Amino acid sequence: MVTLPTTFTWGAATAAFQIEGDRAGRGETTWDAFCRVPGAVQDGTDGDVTCDHVNRYREDVRIMRDLGVGAYRFSVAWARVQPTGRGDFSAEGLGFYDRLVDELLGAGIEPWLTLYHWDLPVELQLQGGWASRRVVDPFVEYALGVQEALGDRVKRWATHNEPWCAAWLGYGGGIHAPGIRDHALATRATHHLLLSHGRAVAAMREQDADAAYGIVLNLDNVRATDDEAVTRAALPAYDAVRNRVWLDALAGRGYPADALDLLAPHLDGATVVGDMEQIATPVDFLGLNYYNDERLEAADGQVPVGDTVQPGMERVRTADPGAGATAMDWPVTPEGFTDVLRRLQAEYAELGPVYVTENGSAWDDDPTPSADGVIEDPDRVAYLQDHLRALEQARAEGVDVRGYFAWSLLDNFEWALGLSKRFGLVRVDFETQERTVKRSWHAYREHIAASGTARAAEPEAAAGA
Repeated sequence: MVTLPTTFTWGAATAAFQIEGDRAGRGETTWDAFCRVPGAVQDGTDGDVTCDHVNRYREDVRIMRDLGVGAYRFSVAWARVQPTGRGDFSAEGLGFYDRLVDELLGAGIEPWLTLYHWDLPVELQLQGGWASRRVVDPFVEYALGVQEALGDRVKRWATHNEPWCAAWLGYGGGIHAPGIRDHALATRATHHLLLSHGRAVAAMREQDADAAYGIVLNLDNVRATDDEAVTRAALPAYDAVRNRVWLDALAGRGYPADALDLLAPHLDGATVVGDMEQIATPVDFLGLNYYNDERLEAADGQVPVGDTVQPGMERVRTADPGAGATAMDWPVTPEGFTDVLRRLQAEYAELGPVYVTENGSAWDDDPTPSADGVIEDPDRVAYLQDHLRALEQARAEGVDVRGYFAWSLLDNFEWALGLSKRFGLVRVDFETQERTVKRSWHAYREHIAASGTARAAEPEAAAGA
């Protein structure tokens, strides 16, 4: 094991819609509406109950305390604290997060709060959602309201989780809520998500210059599995929209030229003077979510323009992941994890230190506990250990990565796949809500203990301080 600094942060992560339940306690979201569309969610489930975390958070915090993590990354459900996305805040909704934060701090666990993890209040979608500039001001208002309520105790803030998914799965491919398939709207959503991030960070830093602010991106490598010219030609286009649009804009470089070759026609009327400067508001850290590399191969024919999740992919497809793929049919590529971390250090160091805010895998676990009452999940244990070694390799090479959050603490609602895919270190029986730790929970606990690091790190000095 590579020696880590005593301030290295070990954590676990979840997201509001995926675990909270208690539908009666929040407003309607785009995901509530999406779940009612026949066939939109693979198993027909929804977010009404999931893990019932709103009512069982104390038990879940105890599980984290026993795991030994020093930090918990969670998201706030916008519609729980501001039911329509505008106007008055809900005392009941804010009260839940107030109690959760106090419970975490009482257990010696630092709260890491993500403001947006895809569950947009449905009233804002009726006004155009992220494809409309009209959502930017409400997001800033929401961010400031949550900070006013919790900022005396929460000092780690991320604006958005995986905005590529929010834009391109939600508005480009229609795979996620709101279920729209329109590259023009997805492009505008990309811009407005970035703009809302920059404006929110600037406004929140005015309220608290000592807290740390960042954004969480899902990044991966893209590799060719054949040597055909069409595949090689698609790699830069994939990387441009998946990775560099976000990174370059945040780093103050504007949108990359090859991305604009694909997206510029859709940005007409969406951008105004000063937007890119606001998007490039300095951040204190960059959150990285990594699961696997993307492997492409030439398709048999050309997909019609607009029918792909993102532009530039009309003549390629995702390659067969091969043996050992996860339950999501994702290849296991820990070497790609190291590569992404190296790239961030080499090309985007100005975005600050990196925290791995999600990393994990779904497998078809046998639900029968072993003799010691633990769920055996050897594939998840192997995935976890391989990726922790990959992270340590990056650290050994000088990459400034300062924390790791396992995804996910609990089995949960896996978006368009419903309750059918299990990422948790802890098994949840969705009928009884019984929690049972898995062998991976023990493996992670042992790794944390062996690292000798502190429970939590102090926030970096804010870039604007």
